[in-house]
Amino acid sequence: MTDPIPQLARFLARAEELLDRLEPLLPPARRAPDWGAARAFRWRKSGGAGYLQPLPRLPAIRLRDLRDIDDQKARIDANTRQFVAGRPANNVLLTGARGSGKSSLIKALLNEHGRRGLRLIEVDKADLVDLPDIVDLLDGRPERFIVFCDDLSFDAGDASYKALKVVLDGSLSAAPDNVLIYATSNRRHLMPEFFGENLETTRVGEEIHPGEAVEEKISLSERFGLWISFYPFDQEAYLNIVAHWLKSFGCSAAEIAGAEREALNWALLRGSRSGRVAWQFARDFAGARGGDASAKRGRAQ
Repeated sequence: MTDPIPQLARFLARAEELLDRLEPLLPPARRAPDWGAARAFRWRKSGGAGYLQPLPRLPAIRLRDLRDIDDQKARIDANTRQFVAGRPANNVLLTGARGSGKSSLIKALLNEHGRRGLRLIEVDKADLVDLPDIVDLLDGRPERFIVFCDDLSFDAGDASYKALKVVLDGSLSAAPDNVLIYATSNRRHLMPEFFGENLETTRVGEEIHPGEAVEEKISLSERFGLWISFYPFDQEAYLNIVAHWLKSFGCSAAEIAGAEREALNWALLRGSRSGRVAWQFARDFAGARGGDASAKRGRAQ
């Protein structure tokens, strides 16, 4: 009769050898977030596993620094106040002109409401497929989390498009009450629109029915309860923003008044009168004259 003990030992040795080979192929254990390290986090990947990286240093941008977008500020701030207070609030899609303050506005909200429990989770478009895992990490926490997706747009068939759609409003498992999604995009419907798709539109009586391709693109943006649109600045608004930032960098009233022509030429060369261009000019102008570079470290509008 064969002794079972040596056979068992050989089996265990082979099993241990097999586990040693498989271990490098397994994803590492998920890191527990250090919630006390920061008010903002970025979703990162390492070895195939995702984790929340604390971001202790944040732009110092405040709501009062964002000029000539008062209506947009009021609408998103009211929605965020509701959310932080535990009342019903909407996911938000900010769309429109580049450099008009969309991303800066969301960062300013964190500086405004961070002490009241607001937290920001930045997620790249490529990592939106991990949204269900991210939401699971946030569920049950006492803080209120905004998942921030910047400069969002999708190509046809993009897997991250479907992941976002499910988390917004398409899953049997509802998103927790302490999580909202705020996204910025230069596209109103987040996906490229082609002329040929309009040919699918049909007319039934007096009603116009868009084709399936158009309906699919509209369906994602409609899942955001609040749409906030941004528009290019006119010359007066642009100069107003320039003046604000020059003042924050320590320039005198006379210097600010004398900088208008240079500010307009700067915008002409850049092909844009955006808030971002205004901030970049102010840094260049103030830096050349010995302005205080520490006045504002956050990127504006």
